[in-house]
Amino acid sequence: MDLKPITKRLVPDDVFDQLLTEVVDGTLGPGDALPSERRLAELLGVSRPAVREALQRMSATRLVEVRHGGATTVRDFQRHAGLDLLPRLLVRAGELDPAVARSIIEARYAIAPQVTALAARRVVRAHGARTTLPAAVDALATAEGAVARQRAALAFWDVVVDLADSIVFRLMFNNLRQSYEPAIEALAPLLDGEVSDLAGYRRISEAVLAGDPEAASIAAADFLRPATEAMVALLDEYRLDDYEGEEA
Repeated sequence: MDLKPITKRLVPDDVFDQLLTEVVDGTLGPGDALPSERRLAELLGVSRPAVREALQRMSATRLVEVRHGGATTVRDFQRHAGLDLLPRLLVRAGELDPAVARSIIEARYAIAPQVTALAARRVVRAHGARTTLPAAVDALATAEGAVARQRAALAFWDVVVDLADSIVFRLMFNNLRQSYEPAIEALAPLLDGEVSDLAGYRRISEAVLAGDPEAASIAAADFLRPATEAMVALLDEYRLDDYEGEEA
């Protein structure tokens, strides 16, 4: 284990981040036992309560299994962890993980047309939809700067998800948004072409308000496709460059 003493602050966040990196990078594999609380505290230069709290968070995120009176063992996070882990995976040690970013972009493209279709199907029973959705588009039109447009775009999709009236899609959207927001400044310039396409947002809005699920789904897919394809290609290239750099 390549654990480093924590010198800035004795906080559970720092402990959690280091242990998370060990698990995600595969340094600690499924079934591996973690050192005792006392040993971890010594290795990291922190208090045992800080280690204990971090381990409790690791357990709550389903990264480890804590057995009372026994060892704390690593779980296979790809099989047991939930979407709440995404924000931690996307930005680690201050750097964007291109593989995780690509997965989020692909998930957005897969989910959004379905959510938009549901919104169109259920819009007739939604109060205020005929004002909230156009208002979200208007907010996009007046947003200044790439980051402001990204936030306005998130607000637009927030309204669409509300109209879809699906708790599962709502929670998924919440997690995807929480994953995206820490990297919004880095990704905003790359997606600015998409969020500047007001005509595309209006097509989605009009199809939803018309109660036409098929047209709404097609409008969302057509709108998201160009940026999705461009971003996935860019992130794949970035990963390839990193891999070739490591090989060299």
